[in-house]
Amino acid sequence: MSELKIGFIGLGNMGGRMATCITAAGIDVLAFDPIAENVTAAGARPAPSAAAVTEASDIILLSLPKSTVVEAVMLGADGVLSRLGKGQIVVDLSTSAPDSTRMIAEKVEAAGATYLDAGISGGAAAAEKGQLVLMVGGPETDLERARPTLELFSAKIFHTGASGAGHTTKLINNFLNAITLSATAEAMVAGKKAGLDLEVLLDVINNSSGVSFASLNRFPKIIKGDYLKGGLTNSLMMKDVVAYVDLIGALGMASPNSAGPLASFGLANALGYADEISNTVVDAIGDVSGGVRLFENVPNDGNHSKKEES
Repeated sequence: MSELKIGFIGLGNMGGRMATCITAAGIDVLAFDPIAENVTAAGARPAPSAAAVTEASDIILLSLPKSTVVEAVMLGADGVLSRLGKGQIVVDLSTSAPDSTRMIAEKVEAAGATYLDAGISGGAAAAEKGQLVLMVGGPETDLERARPTLELFSAKIFHTGASGAGHTTKLINNFLNAITLSATAEAMVAGKKAGLDLEVLLDVINNSSGVSFASLNRFPKIIKGDYLKGGLTNSLMMKDVVAYVDLIGALGMASPNSAGPLASFGLANALGYADEISNTVVDAIGDVSGGVRLFENVPNDGNHSKKEES
């Protein structure tokens, strides 16, 4: 492992887990998050600002909610860009719009530094185990410099192309994730209403043509009442699908398959599940299908938003 100084900005749901993987390896991390407890919980040293992290680091890792936040942190007054110098590497682990990524990368390059866009996949469980999959856009030589750090929280790292390619790959992957999750949720509600044994139904699906990541890894736990809390929320899933649709529009192509996840996660957000893990989309579909719950001990007494207000 090199002696590059590591900085981290944004230690929320995913960032905190990734930072913890680094500090657990005995490596010092200087970090900033608006919630100071997130920094100490990850075993990192607190910095007073993103600018302070930038000044003291060779590699600056970002894990932020969306492009507008990334732009504010990177380009805002006293932001990361204002403190970047020659040879530094910024790795954006957020799910960002490729156009925004390329715009920031040009500004970072003009400052003599490098901007790598690194989409991540695997969710909270993989982040905790250091088993994420990374899809990285930007100069490959700089990826190799950053690789020893990135390998502390990832199992596989793919160089996907020039700047923006990593985030483009992430949006495409997340779109498929959204489709299979929402479609499998609907299928499970249908199976429940039809009186099928859901364990048998899943066994059939997982040994047949309907198999997916959702059916293999999510629903065997969901049907037992474990929603795998801590992963991507319904609001963030919706944000990613909308970003994918924006990408498709910019590419000048049709997206007939985006209607399903837009409707499903839009429903979940409307019914009050916005800040809950996206796996609860199955409950939103269940709510409008007669109050169905896959697991008997999970409440099914009507609309979730009404329950929250009671």
